[in-house]
Amino acid sequence: MNRQTSEKLYAAACEKIPGGVNSPVRAFRNVDGSPFFVRRAKGARLWDVDGNELIDYVGTWGPAILGHAPECIIAAVHNAAKDGVSFGIPNPYEVEMARLICDWVPSVEKVRMVNSGTEATMSAIRLARGFTGRDRIIKFTGCYHGHVDSLLVAAGSGALTHGEPDSAGVPRAFAELTTALPFNDRAAVEEAFAESGDQIAAVILEPVPANAGLFFEVDGFLSFLREITQKHGAVLIFDEVMTGFRVAKGGVQELTGITPDLTALGKVIGGGLPVGAFGGRADIMNQLAPDGPVYQAGTLSGNPLAMAAGLTQLKEMEKRNGWQQLEGLGAELEQGMRGALATAGLPWTFHRIGSMFCLFFAEGAVQNLEDAMRVDKAAFAKFFHTCLDHGVYFAPSPYETGFISVAHSSEDIATTVAVAEQALMAL
Repeated sequence: MNRQTSEKLYAAACEKIPGGVNSPVRAFRNVDGSPFFVRRAKGARLWDVDGNELIDYVGTWGPAILGHAPECIIAAVHNAAKDGVSFGIPNPYEVEMARLICDWVPSVEKVRMVNSGTEATMSAIRLARGFTGRDRIIKFTGCYHGHVDSLLVAAGSGALTHGEPDSAGVPRAFAELTTALPFNDRAAVEEAFAESGDQIAAVILEPVPANAGLFFEVDGFLSFLREITQKHGAVLIFDEVMTGFRVAKGGVQELTGITPDLTALGKVIGGGLPVGAFGGRADIMNQLAPDGPVYQAGTLSGNPLAMAAGLTQLKEMEKRNGWQQLEGLGAELEQGMRGALATAGLPWTFHRIGSMFCLFFAEGAVQNLEDAMRVDKAAFAKFFHTCLDHGVYFAPSPYETGFISVAHSSEDIATTVAVAEQALMAL
């Protein structure tokens, strides 16, 4: 596959942009390659600057649940932009979005808009500390909550792929206030609360961890966390930046019936534009300025273009019953990929929830970060490049989750499975 123009652009980018990219996982370092550059995207497909066409399972890392450039969102952004792209003062879209989130997400009584998932988790942590008057935080290894100093400890996503999980530049004092525990390990959580329960402000987690691959709770782990945080007066925070409005209309908490105190959101609610939100119990949210003592602000929060795009996307998903469509497409991909693994004689693990999926290049159960780290990176890199050369784009890291959109077709899934089987057979 010809990528000469992408290679020239990457060389030019490296001269002016650190690593040639504006987010580390885009650099293709974990697959021993260099990134391609996109010219345009439509539906389930990307076209790079060299004219290569790809079936896309990255979906801008989750937001493109309707596919790329859906006409309804393009029209919504266009119509909103005609009245101005930013005001710095409230606009009607913000109120409508707040009402929709509160109606759809079981835990959210009040919500505040921000500009990224990182900002949402950062603000939720500050709010939890302000509400409880405590400083310590519990997170889980492999759960990535953005590049917040106190949360970039044993993180997932690009932190796994690029350098050490604990980033340089994070003061030791910040890290010392964060306890990182293995996901699904009840005993570790019980021990942490036994030692310092009266100092723990919050437990934050991805209820379905999706930044170290994709794995799930076992033995009622989420219910256990709900019970122990309530017992000790700590705030339970679900980071549903990825899963919110994607695995179900109300996210993981709708599927499980577990209601956190605070929820961080992002991605899907922006329709492809920069966005984030955090919300939850009214008594906690009321501690935010201007009503309370916890300060949080943002010049572009509630941006009219992002709100218009997100509202349009969410309403379109509801109108189409998009989550049912995604479940059907996801089931087709899962059946096909499991069949491809069997044909290739490979005992590897395929996980899926709705439209999110991950093929672990590792044998045996994957229930936490330690399990996920067993992956065969060399085999994944070879698989990735074979698929890319045959027109299928998966995330360029064995620790990332794939995404299906309603723009994917059964034919796309069948093509993808055929390409993946060919790549697996070649390993």
